[in-house]
Amino acid sequence: MRQALMEAKLNPKPWLNRYPTGVPHDIDTSAYRNLNDVLENACRKFGPLTAFSNRGTSLTYQDLEKQIAAMAAFFQKELNLKKGDRIALQMPNLLQYPVALFGALRAGLIVVNTNPLYTATEMAHQFKDSGCKAIVILANFASHLQEILKDTEIESVVVTEVGDLFPTPKKWLVNTVVKHVKKMIPEFKLPQAYTFVKALEIGGGQRFDPVEVRREDTAFLQYTGGTTGISKGAILTHDNVLANLLQIANWMTPLLNEGKEVCITALPLYHIFSLTVNCLAFMTYGCHNVLITNPRDFKDFIKIMKAQPFTIMTGVNTLYNALMNQAEFKEVDFSKLKCSVGGAMALQKTVIERWKSLTGSSLIEGYGLTEASPVVCCNPIDGTDKAGTIGLPVPSTMVKMVDDDGNEVAHGEVGELCVSGPQVMKGYWNRPEETAKVLRDGWLKTGDIALLDPEGFVKIVDRKKDMILVSGFNVYPNEVEDAIASHPGVLEVAVVGQPDEHSGEIVRAVVVKRPGHESLTDKEIIEHSKKSLTNYKVPRAVEFRTELPKTNVGKILRRALR
Repeated sequence: MRQALMEAKLNPKPWLNRYPTGVPHDIDTSAYRNLNDVLENACRKFGPLTAFSNRGTSLTYQDLEKQIAAMAAFFQKELNLKKGDRIALQMPNLLQYPVALFGALRAGLIVVNTNPLYTATEMAHQFKDSGCKAIVILANFASHLQEILKDTEIESVVVTEVGDLFPTPKKWLVNTVVKHVKKMIPEFKLPQAYTFVKALEIGGGQRFDPVEVRREDTAFLQYTGGTTGISKGAILTHDNVLANLLQIANWMTPLLNEGKEVCITALPLYHIFSLTVNCLAFMTYGCHNVLITNPRDFKDFIKIMKAQPFTIMTGVNTLYNALMNQAEFKEVDFSKLKCSVGGAMALQKTVIERWKSLTGSSLIEGYGLTEASPVVCCNPIDGTDKAGTIGLPVPSTMVKMVDDDGNEVAHGEVGELCVSGPQVMKGYWNRPEETAKVLRDGWLKTGDIALLDPEGFVKIVDRKKDMILVSGFNVYPNEVEDAIASHPGVLEVAVVGQPDEHSGEIVRAVVVKRPGHESLTDKEIIEHSKKSLTNYKVPRAVEFRTELPKTNVGKILRRALR
């Protein structure tokens, strides 16, 4: 082992020997001062090309620039938001998202991305923890905001509807169908709220005062459970995200061409993977992002894929698997598809092989985490990818595996994966103790167990965390256990992940009934959980036991249950 470790230290970056031709070993961020520069450069360079489209309506880079200028002026002059103020964005993949996102960044605001599927309880925690002063929210979820608004610091609300950026009369038709035919908008009362359309109108008549945005300024508070169950805001600076988007853009150089790429964007842009890769990195290529608002509607999803030839796609294992199980999938034209990228959860070998067989193109795996903006590793896209691994560290990134004492292990030996690079977060928002647990001497402890193979490829062996991955979304046992434990019939509860062919994992709850509640059923547990948890966090399996396995000090042994 000592000899292997000595050799590893002599060659600390064995993966560089496997880098694709044309991909630099290190990135150069000198061309940009901040994320706003990336957008402005793209708008100048690719002005008449389509930047985003949704259900047949497109925004060119020129259109996007005009909308962003108006939104930035609205935030600054009408809402009186100052540099460093936090603003929540809570909407699925709509044209309104990039307009609000870049408008906020231009105004020097800190964006707090919020999952639209959150319950009122989950929203309240995130808004209070981040100290949000404003929010842009889809009307479909505004009733939840009404419930908790008084308990937050939010002073300004902008409500948008699905069709707000569609041309008339399509806008009226879509919004009418969503509200009155499909009845997807619960009643709410937010009399102080602006409509998205009104916000653009007001901002268009205002003069924006330029804001100095520096690399070290915070761009996002991206919430994640990290290595514990409590939801924390990862502080991602302009420099962090700028570095990662350039790492990704450089990695894609063997395959992508400026002004020629069309990407199917099904993962929500509020998710760090889609945000950095699709929305930001691909922008440097003048890419056209085809926004899929509801990827669970596979019939409609595939209809869009059939109507719009595309060259690249991103997603998660469960999405690719579900698409291939649809009969209409075989009718899609894949002749222009160069490659597809999977992240957020492990790709299954059978899914990779089947995708290649059906589409004629590769499905490659990458790896990241919110705390790294997110991409750490990715398989080469030049045909030298290695299935079963997460690939090679991206440019300007170092990885190492350490044992429980923090000592680096030899190449080929298993240890906790640690990462160092310009994309690593500055810490957790207002949580110095939690930050100290994962950031040590410039290295981020990922909580994942991995090894480095002889060719420099990284392979994830297991997760050190108790985190459960449901369709690429993190589920933290503590949060689910707290929700279930609030039921009067529950004495004790433990939550673990259970393998599932459709979603990768499902949440399984093991419950000990309280005396006098012997009639408690699994359905009651599930329905109780739905009151405070997003759907993907709700247990799909409930098991009753007379006791739970514990350590000698009374700590529940989740690993024994798994």
